[in-house]
Amino acid sequence: MKQNFYMCLSMLLEHEGGFVNHPKDPGGMTNLGVTKKAFEEYKGTEVSEQEMRDLLPTDVTPFYREKYWDKIKGDDLPAGVDWAVFDWCVNSGPSRAARALQVVVNATADGAIGPKTLEKVSEREASEIIKDLHAVRQEFYENLSTFDTFGKGWTRRNKETLEQALEMV
Repeated sequence: MKQNFYMCLSMLLEHEGGFVNHPKDPGGMTNLGVTKKAFEEYKGTEVSEQEMRDLLPTDVTPFYREKYWDKIKGDDLPAGVDWAVFDWCVNSGPSRAARALQVVVNATADGAIGPKTLEKVSEREASEIIKDLHAVRQEFYENLSTFDTFGKGWTRRNKETLEQALEMV
């Protein structure tokens, strides 16, 4: 829902935390959930480590709206579903999250949420979509080669997202 963006962003930033540069994280240098590479592509210029360390929520808000929320049609998704898809979208990419939603609602899984997907979403209870997304997301995580390293955190995040999304319905 359109009015949910800032609330969802706030929850997202809690999940993402601050600056990290874990050697086993394929995303590399990250702050507030934004990778250096993605922020450089968005800005159209190189970004130093210090600039990454200095990022503020106000710096990343337009990035998250354009690159994630708008891509998954967050304004058009029901409350709770918007959060479940947005959080996974940021964690694993817009296309993966969109395809998961499409599979859950029996729409064509092309990775781009459009009118047909939104129609299918409207035909199901938001709470059921959220629960199904949680299950699909957990299965996805458990099949990743880095689950041994990051699985505990991903599982916690997925559970928190489920609980928060259901509270929004």
